[in-house]
Amino acid sequence: MNLALPVLVPALPALGAAATLAVGKKAPGLARPLAIVPVAASAVLALVVALQLGTGRTLDAATRLTPTGGPDIALALHLDGFASLISVLVGLVATCVQVYSTAYLKKDPRYPSYAALVSLFTAAMFLVVYSGDLIVLLVGWEVMGLCSYFLIGHHWESADARSASLKAFLVTKLGDVPFLFGIFLLAADAGSFRIPDVLAAAGEGRLGHPTLIALLLLAGVAGKSAQFPLHTWLPDAMAGPTPVSALIHAATMVAAGIYLVARLLPVFLLSGAALVVLAVMAAVTMIGSALCALAQDDLKRVLAYSTVGQLGYTAGALASGDREASVFHLVSHGAFKALLFLAAGVVIHAAHTNSISVMSRIPGLRKRVPDAYWTMGIALVALAGLPPFSGFFSKEAVLTAAEHAAKGEALTNGLGPASAVPQAAGWIVLISAALTALLTGAYATRLFLVAFHSPAGAATAPQVLPAADRATAVADHEAGAPYSPEPDEADPATAEPPAMRWPLWVLAVPTMGFGIAGLRSDWLPALLDGGPLRPSGVTAVTGTGLALVGVLAAYGAWRSATARLGTGRPAPAAEVIVTDPGRTLLGPLFGPARHGFGVDRLYDALFVRPVAAAARLVRFLDREVVETYVRGSGAGADLLGRAVRLAQTGNAQTYLSALLAAVVLLAVLVAV
Repeated sequence: MNLALPVLVPALPALGAAATLAVGKKAPGLARPLAIVPVAASAVLALVVALQLGTGRTLDAATRLTPTGGPDIALALHLDGFASLISVLVGLVATCVQVYSTAYLKKDPRYPSYAALVSLFTAAMFLVVYSGDLIVLLVGWEVMGLCSYFLIGHHWESADARSASLKAFLVTKLGDVPFLFGIFLLAADAGSFRIPDVLAAAGEGRLGHPTLIALLLLAGVAGKSAQFPLHTWLPDAMAGPTPVSALIHAATMVAAGIYLVARLLPVFLLSGAALVVLAVMAAVTMIGSALCALAQDDLKRVLAYSTVGQLGYTAGALASGDREASVFHLVSHGAFKALLFLAAGVVIHAAHTNSISVMSRIPGLRKRVPDAYWTMGIALVALAGLPPFSGFFSKEAVLTAAEHAAKGEALTNGLGPASAVPQAAGWIVLISAALTALLTGAYATRLFLVAFHSPAGAATAPQVLPAADRATAVADHEAGAPYSPEPDEADPATAEPPAMRWPLWVLAVPTMGFGIAGLRSDWLPALLDGGPLRPSGVTAVTGTGLALVGVLAAYGAWRSATARLGTGRPAPAAEVIVTDPGRTLLGPLFGPARHGFGVDRLYDALFVRPVAAAARLVRFLDREVVETYVRGSGAGADLLGRAVRLAQTGNAQTYLSALLAAVVLLAVLVAV
């Protein structure tokens, strides 16, 4: 393979970002081509690289960047089936997002800087995927964090966007600090920052502190991939533009942490304690986020909590020792989650609100956005894990991995012995994943029914939504519910342009068909570690049955709640709130789940307020104590200077008189 091809994959979006920033303001007509063409070319090159690399092969190439007095830092490539698969996903989603954004932010004066940041974001993720050196990987890791800060805060005029971008940056950096120490400790034990050397050291048992290394790395993964307890930034990040949400949630930032653990899984297999910690983290994340998703009124926050939970599935597969199942679900989720967010953007554009309870009062909404309606339905079926779409196959692969781990037969596929995975980790993941399957079916059904199938939604769609409906949509989201609106970018009176519609159908293809790639051993498994990805009979029946129970429970609660409403009449706000099936299903948990079970308030009480109080104390001591001494010493010197200046009159007689007086005084003192 010509090494220029994989080098160009991250280089082209980076060059496109620089070009867009350089000429975007001066020549606005070039901003859109410069945003789309380099990213699309990288997507094509990533596919070409994957096809040329083939299955069962790896490519390693490196050149030393700088000596360090210890392990050298190298500009290195490490390509295998995992890198190939993730890079194709990144290229596909990033291209769809760039095309979609040309219409979604058509009138945004800051579009050139937005497009440049999206391109740089994409380049950073490609760098993380292709890098064969941990320090170079860290560069891409941190560039993504910086890009997310600017993109989430794109609408910086909004206080929500400003606070969300700052929160995302600080929470992820909180995990990145121990992550950095983990990389240094791993390199010190392995004697190299090169990933192949690290994996070789892990395979030979030469790592002296595997548990400490794994736990330090997990802190960074928890922040970047929004896992408990560092998950709180992701729902608030919905204040950013919807295409940014699609990019972050599907193919870049949140995928990076899971990909890193999959890449370094042999290191984690050396520590059973770290795997149990990862399993517990995944279990709490899955169940907690699913409960929160069932209670949200903001459409994008439902999808945000869904992302947190689905990433919990992938983390659970890693805790079970099966990185094949984890990456399978990561890619499957990337496709249908990007589709969900882009379809949500179309719906929000038409309804001018994020509130699903308000959407339920807009007549004919589903007829107004048929492309979004059908593709969102497809993606929600995949999210719920129902056959025959991709989410079913990848979710069942995770459950199968957990089942084998619980039996002591973990599917490590040669990366380590099956006994390296504690059975407790398998049971934790299996039970929590099964419960999450039920909850996922429930909140996916709730979202679809409340947004599109209320009695008001069955009415004939008007060509233009009435102004009164749009005003109500803006004002009448549920009081007290977390809500992250973004400024409207387009006129709701016009139909969505093709640039916002055809990416939905492009992403619908892998959402429907990617799952079958895992059925035959010479397809997707051959590209990865070669292990089986076919769902087992027990988990397939159990997982699908639980998902169907969730679907039917949500449908029954919705039918019961809407039976009181008159057909074809918009219902008052209070009545719509009552008809939310989430209230019926969650009961007393609805309020706490809506507010994330108070985790933000807990962190505010435990960390934010004490730190703010300490900062105020330091400020007081600095300004009132330290500054007092500083000002006092300055004032004393000034007074001394003034006193000395009084003696400097310029009169020679005065000086002579003073001199004589001093002589007389000295003479008297000597005489005495």
